[in-house]
Amino acid sequence: MAGIEDHFDMAYHGKSGEELASSPVSALKGVTDADAEHLKAAFGITTVKDLGTNKFFLWAQEVANAK
Repeated sequence: MAGIEDHFDMAYHGKSGEELASSPVSALKGVTDADAEHLKAAFGITTVKDLGTNKFFLWAQEVANAK
């Protein structure tokens, strides 16, 4: 899991994929507690899995990857 956990704060290294997915978004490197509160208020996102499966973020990713 070395590649994935590099995107997380050190406190989350060594966790399973399931544990990482259920971690708060603030566990991601560069995401502050204030950022996490904004994501929660705007989109109801509280976990890394919520962020990765949010339909608006998926739509934006689809547009960004369109050729």
